[in-house]
Amino acid sequence: MPKYWIAIASREHVQKGVEGSFAQVCHGKKSALGRMKKDDWIIYYSSKEFFSSSVLCQKFTAIGKVTDDTIYSFDMGEGFIPFRRNIAFYPCEEVSILPLIDTLEFIQNKKHWGYPFRYGLVEIEENDFLAIKNSMLKK
Repeated sequence: MPKYWIAIASREHVQKGVEGSFAQVCHGKKSALGRMKKDDWIIYYSSKEFFSSSVLCQKFTAIGKVTDDTIYSFDMGEGFIPFRRNIAFYPCEEVSILPLIDTLEFIQNKKHWGYPFRYGLVEIEENDFLAIKNSMLKK
């Protein structure tokens, strides 16, 4: 049985991952990626447009599937060597979280809906995954 994950990253960083077919979560920590397995699904949520900016995005920005069980390091320079996983991303529409908040069960406190995203990687149930997936893959 696959598991379903929401990873949190700026839209700018998500786009780099989509272009390179990889996931990098929790500032490159290996342990977070180790929770995922081959054939699990991942949806990225971007609270901000850019890592170093406060410009809001508040959208689900990418969706994909873990392609293997390999976790590897990647030297990004300047001493930063994060861990990554291979992901097959699907063409999708970016979707605002705002109209979905009331329907998503993993968001228990609708007033403080951003709370679950503070961990960087959140496991969700299949029904929440399908609600988001169906919004993103309308085609």
